Amino acid sequence: MNQDTLLRIGELAKQTGLSVGNLRYYSDLGVLHPVKIADNGYRYYSLDASQQVAFIKKAQSLGFSLEEIKRILDVRDRGEIPCELVQDLLDQKIEDLEIKIKQMTLFKAELEEYRNTWHSNPNPQPKSDEVCPLISSVSLHSGKN
Repeated sequence: MNQDTLLRIGELAKQTGLSVGNLRYYSDLGVLHPVKIADNGYRYYSLDASQQVAFIKKAQSLGFSLEEIKRILDVRDRGEIPCELVQDLLDQKIEDLEIKIKQMTLFKAELEEYRNTWHSNPNPQPKSDEVCPLISSVSLHSGKN
């Protein structure tokens, strides 16, 4: 390819709104491939690289990590359609979110219990070794810090 038909990394950064550092990071992770690295270290990208960056941004907006995006792109690069992988990853994300929502709901209820308890005695006198008796009254459950 002729360098005149390629985008330098700075040009791609302007087109996509990402920093040069982000684009380098994407390249280093293998989710964005320069078509050429010149002797001076300049990275050159194809004219459709901004579409590749848009795909990465859209995938990230759905909660996909760069590692997952690389997996998706690797399937595509093997000539396969990665939609089954995308659906599997999305199903796992939904399952993970359901678990987190349950955990957060339980945690919220626990915090509300403390708030209700503490409202009855909002300014207890601390013992000499306590910073705040309200927090000192909290019991540490196994698995929580």
